[in-house]
Amino acid sequence: MAKALFKLGNWAVDHRKKVIGGAIGLLLLIAGAALSMGPDFHEDMSIPGTESENALQMVEEAFSETADEGGEVQIVFKAPDKETLESEKLNQAINDLLTDIQNDQAVKSVATPLELGNLNEDKTIGYALVTYDVPAEEVTEASKEAIIDKLEITRDLGIQTELTGDVEFSELEIGIMSEVIGITMAFVILVMTFASFLAAGMPIVTAIIGLGIGLSTILIGTNFLNITSVSLTLAAMLGLAVGIDYALFIITRFRQQIVKGSSVKEAIAIANGTAGSAVVFAGVTVVIALLGLSIAQIPFLTMMGVAAALCVCIAVVIAVIVLPAILGIIGHKMTPLNNNRFLEKLTRVKQKQGSNKWGEFVTKRPIPVAIFGIGLLAIISIPFFHMELGLPDDGQKNEESTERRAYDLLSEAYGPGHHASLIVAAKKEDPSVDLQSVLDDTVKSIGDLSNVKSVSPPIPNQDEELFIISVTPETGPNAVETKELVRDIRAITQQNEAKGSFELTVTGFTAVGIDISQKLNDAVPLFASFIVIFAFVLLVFVFRSILVPLKAVMGFLLSLGATLGFVVFVVQDGHFIEWFGFPGAGPVLAFLPVITIGVLFGLAMDYEVFLVSRMREDYAHSGDARGAILAGMRDSGGVVTAAGLIMIAVFAGFMLAPDPLIKVMGMALAFGILFDAFVVRMMIIPAVMTLMGKASWYLPTWLDNILPNIDMEGATIMKELEQNSAGEKDDQMRMAK
Repeated sequence: MAKALFKLGNWAVDHRKKVIGGAIGLLLLIAGAALSMGPDFHEDMSIPGTESENALQMVEEAFSETADEGGEVQIVFKAPDKETLESEKLNQAINDLLTDIQNDQAVKSVATPLELGNLNEDKTIGYALVTYDVPAEEVTEASKEAIIDKLEITRDLGIQTELTGDVEFSELEIGIMSEVIGITMAFVILVMTFASFLAAGMPIVTAIIGLGIGLSTILIGTNFLNITSVSLTLAAMLGLAVGIDYALFIITRFRQQIVKGSSVKEAIAIANGTAGSAVVFAGVTVVIALLGLSIAQIPFLTMMGVAAALCVCIAVVIAVIVLPAILGIIGHKMTPLNNNRFLEKLTRVKQKQGSNKWGEFVTKRPIPVAIFGIGLLAIISIPFFHMELGLPDDGQKNEESTERRAYDLLSEAYGPGHHASLIVAAKKEDPSVDLQSVLDDTVKSIGDLSNVKSVSPPIPNQDEELFIISVTPETGPNAVETKELVRDIRAITQQNEAKGSFELTVTGFTAVGIDISQKLNDAVPLFASFIVIFAFVLLVFVFRSILVPLKAVMGFLLSLGATLGFVVFVVQDGHFIEWFGFPGAGPVLAFLPVITIGVLFGLAMDYEVFLVSRMREDYAHSGDARGAILAGMRDSGGVVTAAGLIMIAVFAGFMLAPDPLIKVMGMALAFGILFDAFVVRMMIIPAVMTLMGKASWYLPTWLDNILPNIDMEGATIMKELEQNSAGEKDDQMRMAK
């Protein structure tokens, strides 16, 4: 691979104008197509095959004749102090509002709170219902704005008026400012690393080109595939971060080769063959980890992995093809000789070159450093063991959103269980059986359970083949007590089913959410096992060692545990939530653990490869285990540090997004990189390798003979160049004689 990338680098330099023009042309073409087609996200997070999902489909089919498939908006009202919604003045304002809304031709019907009879006990809160003649996802922006613009009719009278329902008014947004902040922070880190504005800007430029192509492709794909909007967020986070980091690795090696006396073209080719090999390997590792999300067999999670993997693939291609072409044009201006003098003095880059204070500190004190690092991550991991998963609802949205305010009003009026309604469906298996007595027993048994606020009488469909019972809990949809209630109701239905002649199932959107969370929770051990085994085998191939891959995998598990533990500590337990801008404590996003495992694994292996491959290269030449660790820390420690800081900067930028879903993903990945890059890779790994000494590199002879030689360091390239250089010198000497 190193030789192929070396040749590719030379080719890209020779055809630099065509390569750059082709990349820009492709970006404009795909972006134009994406803009013309527009996005069409599918926010379905269901998991086919679960009990609640199957039951929900059965209920929808049985009641299809009476059900209204149009989108619905609930307009929630709260009367001013010392007034009620039954007052003539307030009731008239609500009627005027709904009359204006009904002028929209897309509106099928409206109903006031009094008509629906849903006022709370003190008559201060109620909701109107607006029904459209099209499904919720097809309601136009014009229709949404028509409602929003008319809310002043009631708000001007002091009536708090908010919106909720299955029509989205606060769309999930990545937040352009989040990306801008992340890019700005990354640029500052690169300036401090290179002491050159031009060299610092180049990884940003190439990352943006790759990200533009990747995100535009995903937007086009939303018109043909079921892709959620959160997939775009994850792809943007990861594509931007790895795009900058991969360019950083190659540019760093390019500048090192210039210092060693290589020409610009030769330095580009060598950088592409050496650092580029590591980039390709790291990128493939990340892609495999992301595609591995399909192991969970959860459709929306699989598409998230595919979307993010696409952006990573494009980042790799841009790094090994487009970046060398750009370096072929302006590389002579990006050498260390052209550093900004002011930045050199400010960052003290020259004084730091060759310095290895941290490496010497760790290798001289391996036991306390290892104990401190392992102990720190182990303590942070403790909250992980009581993690509760859940799906996002309006209760986790930003407090400034109208859906969140409506959610809070409905909870105030009817209790938190209003949002957690459950449906028990009873279906006849034997036409001759009389279900009434069984249903009466079921209603009584459910009503006797703890945490039940109310149970409705059974409601049959038109042919009386299916009955539904509505159950309202005391607690909200993501509460532990609600999950326990679902289990208790299912235990009752199983007991009744044993009597035969009928089928009882529990469904409703709350039950579906609980089943999805459980399915995702069950997927974590399977996916983590795949990742651990894959990582170990992969690193044995790369480093030709048993203990080095073993400690790398153990380090990954430590950083993963600490990451999820920290997320639970903040998001679920509610510690320091104000610092991070979360609206309140709640369950951990159900698919966050699986996403974190996949992404963090790929990035952790990036740092492991870039750091330890340099150690292996030095050990192969010198046989000095401690000297190899120092060489790796000296030559690769700085670039790994910069890469880790860039990753943290990009992910931290997304933490500033207003949407808690994006915020928690940014936080998990930012702190995951912090723990893995700086505690595991820069502390624990070198300390443990120092303690293991030469045993780190032990590999049984029989295994060494069958393993393929993966030239990650580009040793074959450097050997050929040295031989060619020696041959040229011999020729020159013969000619001189």
